[in-house]
Order: sequence, then C-alpha cells, then structure tokens
Amino acid sequence: MKVRPRWPGYLDPVTIERDSAVPPYRQLAGILRDKIASGELAPGAAVPSVKRLRQEYGVAETTARKAVALLRDEGLVETVMGWGSFVAKG
Repeated sequence: MKVRPRWPGYLDPVTIERDSAVPPYRQLAGILRDKIASGELAPGAAVPSVKRLRQEYGVAETTARKAVALLRDEGLVETVMGWGSFVAKG
C-alpha cells in the first residue's frame, strides 16, 4: 500500500510504501537524500520540519526524526538546536 503525501497543494509524486521491506524511515531518508543530491534542497537550506514531513508523507513523528538523524549521521544534514536541520554545506 502506498501512502501519498498529504500536504495541501504538495505535488511530489514520491510515496512511502508501507508493504516494502525497507523501513519507512529509510524510505523517507532516501527521498530527502535524492532531493539533496538533485539540488532541490541546496546546501544551507532548511530541511522540512518533523511536523511537515509527517503531514507530507503520512509518517509518524519517530519515523521523521529517525530519517533526519540518519542523514545527520551520514553528514548530509546538520542540526542546530532550537533552529532546525539544514543541508550540510560541505
């Protein structure tokens, strides 16, 4: 079963597949990783908030947090306490 993004007016055709062997947080991290690689999320740009990721992709808060944490561990995202997460510049 595919879950389409639910953010009003959002046109991203990418979905989280609930029946996949790949956990939802890894799927979401992959979607964000692709957006970073394509330049859609440029260096220094804010990564969508956990709340927005939840709304857009229909995932749990824990799933969204784990996806961002995975990207942070990979060095693609930097988190500034109280400000949010941003695409790494280097």
